[in-house]
Amino acid sequence: MSKTSLHRRVKEGSLKSHSNAIKPMLTEENRKVRLQFCISMIDSSSPHNNPCFIDMYDRVHIDEKWFFLSRTSQKYYLLPEEDEPYRTCKSKKFITKVMFLCAVARPRFDLERNEMFDGKIGMFPFVYKEPAKRRSKNREAGTLETKPIESVNKEVTRKWLIDYVLPAIRAKWPPSSSKTIYIQQDNARPHISMNDVEFLEATKKDGFDIHLTCQPPNSPDMNVLDLGFFRALQSLQHQEAPRNVDELVAATHKAFNEISVESLSNVFLTLQLCMVEVMKKFGGNNYKLPHINKQKLAREGLLPTTISCDPELLIEAISSLQQESIE
Repeated sequence: MSKTSLHRRVKEGSLKSHSNAIKPMLTEENRKVRLQFCISMIDSSSPHNNPCFIDMYDRVHIDEKWFFLSRTSQKYYLLPEEDEPYRTCKSKKFITKVMFLCAVARPRFDLERNEMFDGKIGMFPFVYKEPAKRRSKNREAGTLETKPIESVNKEVTRKWLIDYVLPAIRAKWPPSSSKTIYIQQDNARPHISMNDVEFLEATKKDGFDIHLTCQPPNSPDMNVLDLGFFRALQSLQHQEAPRNVDELVAATHKAFNEISVESLSNVFLTLQLCMVEVMKKFGGNNYKLPHINKQKLAREGLLPTTISCDPELLIEAISSLQQESIE
C-alpha cells in the first residue's frame, strides 16, 4: 500500500497508528512475585468491600539512570536565516554520559492542594574529582576535573546510599511523617543486599527506622522512576546544551529541581493503577498504561489519594496464588 493510501485510511479511521514497546519477558515465578507484591500493597485497614492500596507515604524509590551529554539525533526549530547547529563527537558509541542515583518519595499536600513536601530526595551523580595531569588551552595542570565513574559496583552503591541518600532523607523528611521508611530498589547486580550490615548500621540514626526492600524481578513498571519520572526528567535535561561533565551534572540537577511536584505525585497514582492491571493479568505485564485524567480531577478537587481495587479482583488474585502454592 502506498503512503498516500495509508494516510487516507488513517484519516478516515479505517486504520490507526500504534507504537509498541518491548516489555521484559516474565517467568511463572516472576508473575507470582509480581502478584504477591501488588497484593501486599493493599491496605489491610481498608474496608473489605472497598479495598484500597496504601498511601505509599513511607516509600522512597531509588534507581540509577544514564544521562547523556547529547542525543545522537536532536530536533531543532530555527529561524529562516539561522545556521544549523553543528555538533561533533569522536564516536556516536562513546558520547559522554554520567550515571545518577535518583531518590524520590511521594509528595504531600494539604486539603487545599498546597505543597507541604515535594518528594524530591535528590539526584546523586556517580562522579569523582581528579587533578589534570597535563596543561591544555582550557586549564592548567593540576586543575581538578570531574570524571564519571564508569563501573558502579556494590561498594560504590553502598557508599552513595550511606553518604548521600540516607543523609538527604533525614534532612528532607517531613517532621510530621513516620520515621519508618522503606527504600525500594530493583534487583540489579550492583545493588546491595537488604541485610547489608554496614547499611543497616547507618539506618539507625536520629530516630529513623529505614529498611531496604526490592521490587519484583523484571518489573520496571513497579517503580515510579522507570514508570514515568525518568522520561519527564530527560525531556527537561535535553533542553539544555551541556558541553562537559560539570555542565551535564548541572543540567540534570536543574531538570530535577524544575520538574513539577504534581508530575511526581501523579506517577505514584499511576503505579497503583498499574498494580490493578497486573492483578487483572495475574502478574502479567501485557496491559495498556491506564489513565484517569488526573489533571482534570485535580482541578475539580476530586483527585484520590489512593486507588481502590475491585474486591472480587482481589479475591481472584489471592485464590490464584493459593492455587499455585497447592500445585
